[in-house]
Amino acid sequence: MKKKHLLHTIIFIMTGLVTFALSNPVQADDKTTADSSTSETMQKIEPKKETYVIASDSAFAPFEFQNAEGKYEGIDVGLMEAISKLQGFNLRMDYRGFSAALQALESGQADGMIAGMTVTDERKKAMISQILILKAGFKSLSKKGDNSIKSYEDLKGKTVGAKVGTESADFLNAHEDQYGYTIKYFDSADQLYDGLRVGAIDAMMDDYPVIGYAIKNNQQLETPIAKESGGKYAFAVKKGQNPELLQMFNEGLKELKRTGEYDKIINKYISTDNTPTKASKDESTLTGLLQNNYKVLLKGLWQTILLTLISFALALVVGVIFGLFSVAPIRALRTIASIYVDVIRGIPMMVLAFFIFFGLPGIVGFTIPDFIAGIITLTLNASAYIAEIVRGGIKAVPVGQMEASRSLGLSYNRTMQKIILPQAIKIMLPSFVNQFVISLKDTTIISAIGVVELLQTGKIIVARTTQSTYVYLIIAIMYLILITILTKLAKVLEKKVK
Repeated sequence: MKKKHLLHTIIFIMTGLVTFALSNPVQADDKTTADSSTSETMQKIEPKKETYVIASDSAFAPFEFQNAEGKYEGIDVGLMEAISKLQGFNLRMDYRGFSAALQALESGQADGMIAGMTVTDERKKAMISQILILKAGFKSLSKKGDNSIKSYEDLKGKTVGAKVGTESADFLNAHEDQYGYTIKYFDSADQLYDGLRVGAIDAMMDDYPVIGYAIKNNQQLETPIAKESGGKYAFAVKKGQNPELLQMFNEGLKELKRTGEYDKIINKYISTDNTPTKASKDESTLTGLLQNNYKVLLKGLWQTILLTLISFALALVVGVIFGLFSVAPIRALRTIASIYVDVIRGIPMMVLAFFIFFGLPGIVGFTIPDFIAGIITLTLNASAYIAEIVRGGIKAVPVGQMEASRSLGLSYNRTMQKIILPQAIKIMLPSFVNQFVISLKDTTIISAIGVVELLQTGKIIVARTTQSTYVYLIIAIMYLILITILTKLAKVLEKKVK
């Protein structure tokens, strides 16, 4: 009986062990399948806003730039549009330039930022959370067919270009003594390419996505030396704000990488070898640039004219008022005019533009559109100088005329209206014309807050084509023609008035 009981016990234990051994692999397979299924399924995050505003650069190919039709495209644009569709949120891209985009993010005018932005310790300290988009790295670049450069040792005695403040510049500076080359620094990529093209430098070094895009669109460049490892490009939101946007971007980016769509977007704009892509439109010549970009150039010119006309008209009103205050018999009015002119003229116009566009919204509680901020800036700046023109014009009229008129019983206002101002206007007119031309040129400063006027349009074209010599020549000629026409018209008007 005991033997039979012992036998039953052994059979029971053996059965349990076999069952456990058989069931455990099944459970492991189930878990693996579940994990695999989870890894292939994108998590959809619930948006907390109807529309997310993403600030970006306005001219940084291949990340964001305007094509010949004036539409923005690039790696950042493609990624954001694809992720917004996957996650189901509305997207509004705000292309305003890198510095302006960064300030928009920090001031809360934008929910996120994607602008070919590299991860730095300074930006981490600025309370910004970042998600890796693309590893950066950098490459050297030389003219195609230049067989004299195949390694760093071949750079001895040559001049190598780099952008100021970049990892490329730091790398070149660290190895300058080792390889015996001379470094020439530039402020922008288009200056680098121009320097290489005209022979001012023998080679250059820049971020590999930028160089990859240049090779893809320019048959006269190649990378003879292997890529160096470097930083990373990232998407950013202000730390503590819009965490769901960060989650949506992260989940969407993982899905794009899983499906291969990420690689398609990257390879569309970056060449991984030295093989250029045949351009659908030739923009390597002056004629080609004009044919492909005349519409956007004319649009930029119209924006410049519109900014100038509106701001100068408003500046005339404000300037004349403060100019009359400055010669008024009431001391309080003269003091107000003096303070206004001194304050406005004492602030650099770019600082004034930044305060109105970035600083003022924090005080008034609402965002000011870049075009309106530009008009306000130009108006305030020009009005201070117009006030001085008015004061000087009135003071130029002999004071005896005012005294004689008052002695005949005419009031101050009547004397100003009938005797002083008609003469003063003739004196002021040349200065008004000069101030109008200055205001026209000052519109170029407004591009710093993202207004796409003529100069900014040119920068956008240069970012796409790297043809800065031709583009800025075209813009210079456009400004010259416009200002010459205005000057001629002003002289005709001046003759008629006199």
